[in-house]
Amino acid sequence: MPTILIVDDNAPLIQVMAPMLTGLGQVRFATSGAAALRQMRLDPPDLVLLDAEMPGMDGFEVCAAMRADPALEAIPVIFVTSHDDLEAELRGLAVGAVDFIAKPVREPLLVARVTTHLRLKQLSDELRRHAQLDGLTGLHNRGSFDQHLSREWQRSLRTGTPLALVLLDVDHFKRYNDHYGHPAGDACLRAVAA
Repeated sequence: MPTILIVDDNAPLIQVMAPMLTGLGQVRFATSGAAALRQMRLDPPDLVLLDAEMPGMDGFEVCAAMRADPALEAIPVIFVTSHDDLEAELRGLAVGAVDFIAKPVREPLLVARVTTHLRLKQLSDELRRHAQLDGLTGLHNRGSFDQHLSREWQRSLRTGTPLALVLLDVDHFKRYNDHYGHPAGDACLRAVAA
């Protein structure tokens, strides 16, 4: 079930919005931008409904911080705001929001937009997962390897723990492929991958 994070310093508004989202996902909340970012870094949601105007760190700053964090950059943000002017909307889109909902929130509109963006997020996540896998073996591909290696290298530096890397090569594979044919070569690669 997807997770929806409502971020608003107005607790009564959270209490009004949360029941509107019943059945769409697990609803969590935060009442400040800093608390929202802490919560997202511990357990990233699938969608964020973000108030633009909050004391301390406002919604625009939260959204910009999310886009600068590789672990949070793909999470869609819908601004929920009392501002309905073009400048505020353009500013929100510039920092990475995907949509705007004006206050007071109307349930059918909220449900429709949340449903749409959760579906788009699901499709985007699936596409991202497929783009990281080799179609023949089902193993992670070079791009995925580069991401994992970079992350593990940084972790190793940060924690002072060793990092090991194993490289594997199938000797004389071209001769095997030429002799037994490409379907047999594909079966061989799947067996080695397994």
